[in-house]
Amino acid sequence: MWRLRESTHPVLTDEGGALLDERTGRWTQLTPTASAAVMLLLAGGTEEEAAGQYATRYGIGVEQAALDIRTVAEALTVQGLAATGPVRRGRRWWGWWR
Repeated sequence: MWRLRESTHPVLTDEGGALLDERTGRWTQLTPTASAAVMLLLAGGTEEEAAGQYATRYGIGVEQAALDIRTVAEALTVQGLAATGPVRRGRRWWGWWR
């Protein structure tokens, strides 16, 4: 499952958006279509479901929509703003002696 990292805070609208990385203090600006892709990915479904909704929203083919969704997801993952897999919570402080 694709998700934003805990230190990444989204500000998303239909007109575009931005992601704040609190570790670095840097903002990443998003185009309206990239913002929509992130919103659909964060809705909790699969990339395929997000691509279907994206295709319907923009009137494009599902293959192109899947490529667009994948491109946004991979770009944000490479930048360290997102991750795939289960949510990892912080370390347990009480396990420090192990």
